[in-house]
Amino acid sequence: MKLSARDSARYFASPDPDRTGLLIYGADAMRTALKRQEVIAALIGPQGEEEMRLTRIPGGELRKDPARLGDAIKEISFFPGPRVAFVEDATDAAAPAILAALEDWSPGDAQIIVTAGQLKASSKVRKAFEVHANAYAVGIYNDPPSRAEIEADLARSGLKNVEHEAMTDLNNLARELDPGDFRQTLEKLALYKFEDDLPVTSEDVMACAPLSTEAALDDVLNIVAEGRPQEIGPVLRKLQAQGVNPVALLISATRHFRALYTAASDPGGASAGIARMRPPIFGPRRDRMMRQASGWGAAKLEQALTGLTDTDLQLRSAGQRAPDMALVERLFLRLAMLGRR
Repeated sequence: MKLSARDSARYFASPDPDRTGLLIYGADAMRTALKRQEVIAALIGPQGEEEMRLTRIPGGELRKDPARLGDAIKEISFFPGPRVAFVEDATDAAAPAILAALEDWSPGDAQIIVTAGQLKASSKVRKAFEVHANAYAVGIYNDPPSRAEIEADLARSGLKNVEHEAMTDLNNLARELDPGDFRQTLEKLALYKFEDDLPVTSEDVMACAPLSTEAALDDVLNIVAEGRPQEIGPVLRKLQAQGVNPVALLISATRHFRALYTAASDPGGASAGIARMRPPIFGPRRDRMMRQASGWGAAKLEQALTGLTDTDLQLRSAGQRAPDMALVERLFLRLAMLGRR
């Protein structure tokens, strides 16, 4: 039977132990791996593998030894409790062994859990699970987790008191990160709030979120946008020593000021403009950019973008002989002074 995306999250958290099996397939190996970890843990418990109630079988081995899966579902563990025969990275080459095990399965046997990559509708393995009366097939797509899934992950991590703004930040973060990184972020957040009864805040989320590769660039951009010209020189020297080139600085500055201009010129105000941006901006960074956009205003931001474009053309000019970093530093100083007017 097919399991819909809407019902799959609930089923993964509380699977039916009397089912013959479950096929989880999708193009993203990390997403399918996280889902099968969840469903297997729900079936056999945290001690299931130690108690030898989980049998792992690489899909490629079933072609050489088709009887291995059939033997695995009939094996009896020394320990009581549900059992799982897990086939990893199955393809249609393993279809004969999987189909034979599905047909031979009887109540009391180990449940068959199979993971696979992207399977066509004509796939023999996919068809076998979709038409089976007591098994499920579910496709995992590259969609960000829903709010309900995030709340379920938070609850499993022991985080039940989350402020509205922090939940919004987590939703935005889930769209930016791949599933494995997002799961690690939630685990880090749970450790960060260990024995802390206060609600999870946006600051907590930011403290645990992966650092952006552009974090150092953000520092100098905020200095410019907030009109602090006296701090520009030292930060630029540090960035230059780290290997950041003037072109990268200029590209980042143009992107930052373009985002501020988009927010400042939004009919609904800077807050509405920031909320519409993709990728989303969250946490304290969102509030900071909102203040910057409101402080500059659309007119001054237009002047800033003009200056950035002119300097970009100057850097690309064949006749340009002044040091590139000196040109960028001079521009940043002018922008910082403009922002203070």
